[in-house]
Amino acid sequence: MKLFADYHTHTVFSHGKGTIEDNVKAAIKMGLREIAITDHGPGHIFFGIRRHEYKKIRDEIDRMNDKYPNIRVLMGVEANLISLDGDIDVDDELMKYLDILLMGYHTGVVPKDLYNCLHMFGKNAVSKYFGSMKSIVRDQNTDAIIRAINKYKINIITHPGAKVDLDTKRLALAAKSRGTALEINSSHGYMTVEYVRIAKSVGAKFAIDSDAHTSSRVGDFSRGIEIAREAGLTAKDIINAEE
Repeated sequence: MKLFADYHTHTVFSHGKGTIEDNVKAAIKMGLREIAITDHGPGHIFFGIRRHEYKKIRDEIDRMNDKYPNIRVLMGVEANLISLDGDIDVDDELMKYLDILLMGYHTGVVPKDLYNCLHMFGKNAVSKYFGSMKSIVRDQNTDAIIRAINKYKINIITHPGAKVDLDTKRLALAAKSRGTALEINSSHGYMTVEYVRIAKSVGAKFAIDSDAHTSSRVGDFSRGIEIAREAGLTAKDIINAEE
């Protein structure tokens, strides 16, 4: 199994350490044909791309594509879920700059409103201490991400299961119906082997990404490939793999 693309990398525009060009050069060195620059959506309090930076990033990525014709550089974003209704923090005005859309659940995000602050982020925090809430919150989280998948054209759900508990089978069925891949994150180690097997059983597709926060980790897929192999995946199951 050979991976030809890394669709989840961060730069200095969020909380990565390298520039866009650093990541591109690292991807070329690793023999990749595609790389996506996917810094956090603007709703992230600490690491979100500021709205005025989107055009700057788009222009820089266009320059990279001209300068390095042997690799395709995509502008993306790792959007944040901000409501139980499936809203994300990337609106139509910002969406026009993007080639690829990733989305994940993160803390440190501005919720859509007070209701979602209490019922989405608040309940997830409290459920860690009250076992009786866990199944309720699990269903709530799963429903919210499924609504997002149905509301937007999301290419990849990042590290499902890493931040909050989810019903993997229900999420996988929704992802399959919308052509959305589930990420096996080589940094977090999510999805786990168990989660991958469940998702594969209903026909979901996967992406193996580095989630690199330094250019030296771009294209580092070793942990993700190990998970995929143990779960019985082949290149046909993975959108950025070939035999």
